[in-house]
Amino acid sequence: MLLRMYLRWAERKGFQASITDITPGDEAGLKSVTFTVEGDYAFGLLMGEIGVHRLVRISPFDQNARRHTSFASVFVTPEIDDKIEVDLKPEELRIDTYRASGHGGQHVNVTDSAVRITHLPTGLVAQCQNERSQYKNKDVAMKILRSRVYQHELDKRMEAARKLEESKADISFGSQIRSYVLHPYRLIKDHRTKLEVGDTDSVLDGNLDPFIRNYLVARRQGTVAPPYPMQEPAG
Repeated sequence: MLLRMYLRWAERKGFQASITDITPGDEAGLKSVTFTVEGDYAFGLLMGEIGVHRLVRISPFDQNARRHTSFASVFVTPEIDDKIEVDLKPEELRIDTYRASGHGGQHVNVTDSAVRITHLPTGLVAQCQNERSQYKNKDVAMKILRSRVYQHELDKRMEAARKLEESKADISFGSQIRSYVLHPYRLIKDHRTKLEVGDTDSVLDGNLDPFIRNYLVARRQGTVAPPYPMQEPAG
């Protein structure tokens, strides 16, 4: 039911959705499913769906037609571009020259040929004094700095991935964000924003925008916490 709801929502928004992995349940339904959604601000819109979703209904699999409560965990991750482009902008660099010391001959010791480059946004520093020419030292220092900035960005992405995994493990049945009650009355309630919608068929058919909008407004107002600590999506 949740899978259909999200796929219908994506279709309503004009987004491209595709299932990448699916595991059927032991008796019925789904045990797990992974799908991708491509479209403008797709992650920013869907990140509020992270958490446990609770369903209350008369189970179609119960011969005695008893009411059952079931739970499903939803997790949303942004698609990470593996390419890291290191763009060292001139205005973000401080270049200092100084008199080299050590080996290299008399020329090295009497001219300001050594170069130190500081990347101001990260505070990373690279320097070189091995070459006789200031130009050559600058070229070597830039190559070293570029590699250090690359590693810095790589470390940041690894840390972000680690936080994602930790937050995924934190999702428990105590952290339910929404209830879908189909019996004895019909109501869908978001437990964070307190929004309640009685037209359950419309919501389950993909009309999620009221819940998404209320959640984003509450996030902006600071009345609800983000699902996990990450940098806000651009825009």
